[in-house]
Amino acid sequence: MTQNTAKQNEHCLKNFDLTEYRQVLSDLSIQIYQQLIKISEGLLQPMIVSAMLENESIQGLSGVKPTGYRKRTSSLADGDNSYCLGAIIRQMNSFHTVMCDQGLDPEIILQVFKQLFYMINAVTLNNLLLRKDVCSWSTGMQLRYNISQLEEWLRGRNLHQREVAGTMEPLIQAAQLLQLKKKSPEDAEAICSLCTALSTQQIVKILNLYTPLNEFEERVTVAFIRTIQVNMSHTTHE
Repeated sequence: MTQNTAKQNEHCLKNFDLTEYRQVLSDLSIQIYQQLIKISEGLLQPMIVSAMLENESIQGLSGVKPTGYRKRTSSLADGDNSYCLGAIIRQMNSFHTVMCDQGLDPEIILQVFKQLFYMINAVTLNNLLLRKDVCSWSTGMQLRYNISQLEEWLRGRNLHQREVAGTMEPLIQAAQLLQLKKKSPEDAEAICSLCTALSTQQIVKILNLYTPLNEFEERVTVAFIRTIQVNMSHTTHE
């Protein structure tokens, strides 16, 4: 009541006891929050793979995709399944506007976007680990650009707290891994020191799937991957 306006306090009940309703209201608020997350994730999920991994947000980059993979489309069932990053940002703008209009506490809004960004990160990374056609230098560049756009969006909404932006760290490191050199022992050390948010299995999987851009670029050698595994096991033991 101390934060109410005088007009709001005029409408307050003078005598009331909400003790028996507290649990009911608590359960209801949890149910509403879970429903909000479920609906939000349901709207975002179909856009993620197409927008984050497949759509050409940097013009002209399709010319440096691995040969034979350029025509690949999203694995979604719909006929028109291509989404750009703008679609994700527009959808998040819509979520943010609705939550602000409904007077949600800033902490709740932050928590919602932390969960949504975690999902964007997880879905993108899981698909990266499954698809050879997107494990390339050009995808790494595309990913880094997309992540920077999402970070910019967070900053514009004053949501760029560590806990929200931090959910994207594994994806940022995966993008860097695609772009780093992968030949010498020094390259292996650089990868191990940079990719701290990825497990050894995830790093090895990406290196195994990595597709050269042309005949002049070699595949990642078995010896290099072995060096990574040795380095990572030493780091883990330390």
